[in-house]
Amino acid sequence: MKSFSHIIGQEKAIGFLKKAIARGKIPHAFLFTGIQGVGKTTTAIAFTQAINCLEPTEGEGCGKCLMCRRMISGNFPDLLIIEPDGQNIKIEQIRELNRSLNYRPVAGNYRVTIIKQAEAMNEESANSFLKTLEEPPLGNILILETVEPRDLLSTIVSRCQKIPFLPISFHLIKEWLKTEMNMDDEKTLLVSRLSEGSLGRAINISEGTFLAERQDYISKIMQLSAITQEQAMGTALEYAGKFKRRDKESDGSVSKDMAELMGLWKTWYRDLILMKVNGPAELLINSDFSRKLKGMSARLNIDNLIESFLILDQAQRDLDRNLNTGLIMENTYMKLKRLAV
Repeated sequence: MKSFSHIIGQEKAIGFLKKAIARGKIPHAFLFTGIQGVGKTTTAIAFTQAINCLEPTEGEGCGKCLMCRRMISGNFPDLLIIEPDGQNIKIEQIRELNRSLNYRPVAGNYRVTIIKQAEAMNEESANSFLKTLEEPPLGNILILETVEPRDLLSTIVSRCQKIPFLPISFHLIKEWLKTEMNMDDEKTLLVSRLSEGSLGRAINISEGTFLAERQDYISKIMQLSAITQEQAMGTALEYAGKFKRRDKESDGSVSKDMAELMGLWKTWYRDLILMKVNGPAELLINSDFSRKLKGMSARLNIDNLIESFLILDQAQRDLDRNLNTGLIMENTYMKLKRLAV
């Protein structure tokens, strides 16, 4: 478990939380917004430690007292984490939460409930949660996490203190990978650029099979103009099935691997646009494919390249919102195919 001082790139968000702690005026509900992998949950847990620490120092948990030791060991009863059960956060989960909140905190001064992917609440569970949000029992703090506030009921958003979490800078991610994962310079540079400001994404890319499969992923986007609509649909269905199987194996509701794939393809179109406008070669992300990028960019339409980039950006957002992964894959790949002229 990490304290505030170990979280990178979110100084503004952490500064706000520390000021609230110092003033002794902690809002009963927060809304943490931002892409996945930038530290929202880590910060929420560090905040839980800080407000329950018996001997806090400059807004940080001491890491030594009974409360901190219980947090570090994962045995702190006043930290609740709710995640989607399948595609949604169901009404039964919110009802169980409401029952828990009726009791005083067991060990600490505050009970903190973290609701990950809060946009996954369906209408019934969101309306039930709204009642809790309006009048939470004393000693309870609710932290909702989402990518886009607009995906939540406006009545929920208006009752929370909003704290944005920004994408982490390329240089911070690069330094973290070198220091914490002892990664060589070449791999560090590539992973940092592919991470798109998400440390979680960078870790997933470096630890999984993504880099080994990158050549295949790029070849699939390069061949779009040469294949038929039927072949393109076959590729889309193949990938959709592949990522669905991985989801089942990892018990995940959203395929992280598919999000990395969309991110890779987005960097490909970004590089094509850079080549098209004669940008500096040193800014290429996929620099090991510079020759192929140069050849493709010469024959592709700039407007189509920009639209393709935006399609992939939207696909990533849809994945972050826990929407249907298979449908996202099929729709995205076929849209890219139509623009590959």
